[in-house]
Amino acid sequence: MPRIADLLTPTRVDADCAARSRKAVLERLATLLAEGLEQPGAEEIARALQGREDLGSTGLGHGIAIPHGRIGGITQPRAAFVRLGEGIDFEAIDLEPVDLFFALLVPEESTDEHLDILSQLATLFSDAGYLERLRQAKDGWELYRLLIDPQGQLLRAQGQ
Repeated sequence: MPRIADLLTPTRVDADCAARSRKAVLERLATLLAEGLEQPGAEEIARALQGREDLGSTGLGHGIAIPHGRIGGITQPRAAFVRLGEGIDFEAIDLEPVDLFFALLVPEESTDEHLDILSQLATLFSDAGYLERLRQAKDGWELYRLLIDPQGQLLRAQGQ
């Protein structure tokens, strides 16, 4: 199963997203996910994310959502993350505003790998202390490091 570090790059993390609606957040995530791709483009990715949301909100509760979709034209899963300054209504399971969005895009033919990644993310984002650390991160780089190394194991190994 891929690690978050295999899915995410620092340039696909937005620590200060100004989106104020579901549509705007999905469009921002799609733009980040489209980075470096010739195809699919951001519009197609946004449609895929919105199509999944139309089936039911990916808001897990506690201010986190994991919008995701399958799409042709990519060979590897990829991810993007945005943090809002203020949560928005995303029809989360607990009806609370969502301010943390981890988007996942997988190849159209993905099945088990897609579900494994979503399960890993749901487990990771069920830790209230971890979510608070994501909310308190001072910038995109710190946020990226927390996402790829939730327990700080890399920093300890490097003596930082």
